[in-house]
Amino acid sequence: MNTRPVSVTIIGLVFIAAGAIGLIYHLTEFRAQPFPYDLLWISFVRLIAIISGVYMLRGHNWARWLALGWIAFHVILSAFHSVFELALHGVLLAAFAYLLFRVPATRYFRGAEARAGGL
Repeated sequence: MNTRPVSVTIIGLVFIAAGAIGLIYHLTEFRAQPFPYDLLWISFVRLIAIISGVYMLRGHNWARWLALGWIAFHVILSAFHSVFELALHGVLLAAFAYLLFRVPATRYFRGAEARAGGL
């Protein structure tokens, strides 16, 4: 049995929490506008975070790539905000990439892939 590394567990839970908290926060804004297209996109992005976190915990390799894409998207968005936000998201991207592609994490994701029949 290939056990899940603590780093994968923590990152998966961070993505689930960030997605859920953001989704709940932004869903309260749906009443404020006639048809909030922007809130639909924001909710979609939050759902992606939740999905990537859940499936990372289940060992799906595509989920770690989705999570990195999600945080990279936030790095790009942060370029339009403060330098602090850009730096913070950049550091998170680097830390998550490092932790998700270390040997124990890679072994975990490959093991789950083999157990699922290559899916």
